[in-house]
Amino acid sequence: MKIFVMQPMPDEGIAMLKAKGYEIVDGAERADAVLSSLSKTLDKAFIDALPATVKIIANYAAGYNNIDVAAAKARGIVVTNTPDVLTEAVAEFTIGLMLAIAKRISETDRFIRAGLWQGGWMWNFMLGMELKGKTLGIVGPGRIGSRVGEMAKVLGMNVLECGPDDNLDAFLPKCDVVSLHVPLLDSTKHLINKARLKLMKPTAYLINTARGPVVDEAALAAALKAKQIAGAALDVFETEPKVNPELLKLENVVLTPHIASATLKARTDMAIVAATNIIEALEGRTPPNVAK
Repeated sequence: MKIFVMQPMPDEGIAMLKAKGYEIVDGAERADAVLSSLSKTLDKAFIDALPATVKIIANYAAGYNNIDVAAAKARGIVVTNTPDVLTEAVAEFTIGLMLAIAKRISETDRFIRAGLWQGGWMWNFMLGMELKGKTLGIVGPGRIGSRVGEMAKVLGMNVLECGPDDNLDAFLPKCDVVSLHVPLLDSTKHLINKARLKLMKPTAYLINTARGPVVDEAALAAALKAKQIAGAALDVFETEPKVNPELLKLENVVLTPHIASATLKARTDMAIVAATNIIEALEGRTPPNVAK
């Protein structure tokens, strides 16, 4: 069996495949499985060009919005992902982003590095928000969203949950912090748009560790510039690796390069799950994480 590994990943997953006697190859020709990653787009043209021997595309990611799942199904190719194992890492990172923006940590770091701090103490200098007693709104209370809610309660926050199909317009005005945890679907693209940003409190913060296109970046940049909301923290972007240039000019936004799951444990566990999905499929069993 030949496995086309599209991008380097932890040795533990590759070792599992090699232990089965599978050959790791750098092209799809005559491959029996494809081990893809979120940074690779597998569109219909790519999938249609795969050889008939390919039985599975195992995505090294929590989702599979980078893959044309319908095209794969039409070819009889199973598509899988690696959920669950990155829940803790992403939830912790989300809390970190919330603290960073609410406490203005990145902004004050830049302030010091620019040599602007002259010492002294002023009561109103770089004031942030205390999170205890504030309301965190979880949009998309799945595995990660629910875990973020649990962590936020330890900080003394009130937690509200809202599904993407619920009344988001009535939900947003209640929240001091809004954290997004929805998959990228046609129905969730620009879920947070100009109209919904207007519904948020002027003191509220927006956190996105889900998928970039869930937020209309141009509308968000305009809202932040106008101080329509207090700030935002984003780990994902609409057209990665590009970032809306207006966001780059603003101080009231924290920007990180899609690293919410970037812990050695999470990334290693993801590789193991991806390898398991491939082994199960090639041995004639149903993998545990098949795209619906």
